[in-house]
Amino acid sequence: MAIAWLDCSAGASGDMFLGALADAGADLAVMQAAVDALGTEPVRLRAERVTRHGLVATKVAVEAPEVATDRRWRSIRTMLEGAALDEPVRALALAAFRRLAAAEAAAHGIDEEDVHFHEVGALDSIADIVGAAAGLAALGIERLTVSTVTVGGGTTRGSHGAIPLPAPAVLRVLADAGAPVVGAVPYEACTPTGAAIIAAAASGYGSMPEMVVERIGAGAGGRDPQERANLLRLVVGREVVAARRTGTAHVHRHGHGHDGGHDHAHDHGAAGHDHRHDHDHAHDHVAGHGHHGHDAQHDHGHDHAAGHGHEHHAADAGRDHDAAHGRSGEGGHGPHGHAPESSAHGHISAATQGDAERSERPARPVVIETNVDDLDPRLWPAALAALLEAGASDAWLTPILMKKGRPAHTVHVLCRPEMVASARSALVRHTTTIGMRSYEIDKYALERRYTHVEVDGHSIGVKIALEQGEVVNASVEYEDAAAAAAALSRPLKVVIAQATALAAERY
Repeated sequence: MAIAWLDCSAGASGDMFLGALADAGADLAVMQAAVDALGTEPVRLRAERVTRHGLVATKVAVEAPEVATDRRWRSIRTMLEGAALDEPVRALALAAFRRLAAAEAAAHGIDEEDVHFHEVGALDSIADIVGAAAGLAALGIERLTVSTVTVGGGTTRGSHGAIPLPAPAVLRVLADAGAPVVGAVPYEACTPTGAAIIAAAASGYGSMPEMVVERIGAGAGGRDPQERANLLRLVVGREVVAARRTGTAHVHRHGHGHDGGHDHAHDHGAAGHDHRHDHDHAHDHVAGHGHHGHDAQHDHGHDHAAGHGHEHHAADAGRDHDAAHGRSGEGGHGPHGHAPESSAHGHISAATQGDAERSERPARPVVIETNVDDLDPRLWPAALAALLEAGASDAWLTPILMKKGRPAHTVHVLCRPEMVASARSALVRHTTTIGMRSYEIDKYALERRYTHVEVDGHSIGVKIALEQGEVVNASVEYEDAAAAAAALSRPLKVVIAQATALAAERY
């Protein structure tokens, strides 16, 4: 059984899906054939190798003409139902558009049948969804677990004018699917097309499940932002088959989606037909029914922020439970082979109650600092780059003078709370520090928008900062300007000045 995990930490879009599938081994010709089966105007899928933050990936461009055609939900449904598509491909494509229709209807207060797709109804978006459905089917993926989806923030322009990000359709589609989301970046990271494919294809949400990895695909988005590598990663593998002393055991992980949800491990022993069923029914309720009886606090609402995902870590859950109760975590002792630690319905300890209280307040950014006096200065640029790759929002150095007159640097790392562990790991790996301090901060950030200007045929990204809707700053993306300067054989300062002038004229 082929299973897969989709890493949406950089967001998701239709072309990123196509790129990830092609990079993982899905035949582009199969996806092209599915698109051709729609019988629309000619649409071509073209793959190329690109890099994002130094990482190689596949980018699939969808080349489609602009046509003025009715793209209401009913017409797209008729097109899909009448096309010569394999049934799994048709079903997934219909499910994706059905979810979009419901989201658009809710956003605009109209009937689903009257929803008129604009950007999503364009030929390239239709090709994205159908091509992705065909690619998933071609890889034989029967269960897809999806990570937390980075959706982004700010504003963008659509057919109706400026709209806030995340786009209403994106939020509604992912909310209806129970997908966990995070803003994280100041631009559109997840498109309505990407959200629809995720919602239609996902079996659950969570971290990477236990698997034997066979293929890895990386699909590149169109932009290459500073914040992170703009990649959608697809990890494809198979379920683990573990050897047992008395035979073989096939460990099947099935779930119905809540974080920590139905994790049934069925071990079928060869001798004596020893069937052990360890059921972890924890639905990530704030409270629940522990194995010591009913807890005084009960919250029967599903945690939709965590998503309808599959957490395939029953053993880890048991160890965590043991640690909270001062036990060694050597396994379960319940009747019929049910380990009490892993079968509890959200048993609450004092630690988890504290976590629940802390989770009620918004998470604050964290600054990590450490003083380093023995690192070769030539290594600092690479160290700072590694911190940004690890998920830091920013990283910088301050020259200092330590005791006994030793010159040194303080390295500062700004990151979200969930990225603290990876940032600390990067600090340890790429510097000579043996310890660090951290503290929460308050942060005020202006609204940001990302756009492009053209300097003699070369696209250069521009970051726009707004204060109460007024543009107060426009900053040219250095890497874009450097590439344009090299291509045009002009001094970099000249290209930056030209791009800045164009941005100022526009805004």
